Amino acid sequence: MKTQFEQMMDGLNDVEAFLAGEQEGFKSHVPQEVDVKAIRNRLGMTQARFSDTFGFSLDAIKHWEGGRRTPEAPARTLLTVIDRNPAAVLTALNPDAFAAAVGSSKPTTVHVGANRKRHTSSRVTKRKAHSAEGVKRITSRK
Repeated sequence: MKTQFEQMMDGLNDVEAFLAGEQEGFKSHVPQEVDVKAIRNRLGMTQARFSDTFGFSLDAIKHWEGGRRTPEAPARTLLTVIDRNPAAVLTALNPDAFAAAVGSSKPTTVHVGANRKRHTSSRVTKRKAHSAEGVKRITSRK
């Protein structure tokens, strides 16, 4: 079994070979299973709001969460990105949708930081966003 360092070095060597034209493309690794309900719950959204915000049909969300269907690879990819960095997806899809998701009526610039202190002002809205490092706060000033 390779160490984490050896795995990272293998990856860097693959990138170098690709950039030098010695290797053809990369294959992305899409997770086989995505817990849609857990992602949605971490974001504090209803099924309807999650589907409207990210462009999924409400029926698809219900079927995925109920175990009747499994998201296809492109949907699993998007769900994985939503899970790790929802602000990036919302900003890319529609800045107005992002503002609506954080409870503001106008587009808002959001700064995400792992060590951000909690604000106690009544003018601050807080949402949790899951990332690879853990739960971060997305804070939007109205």
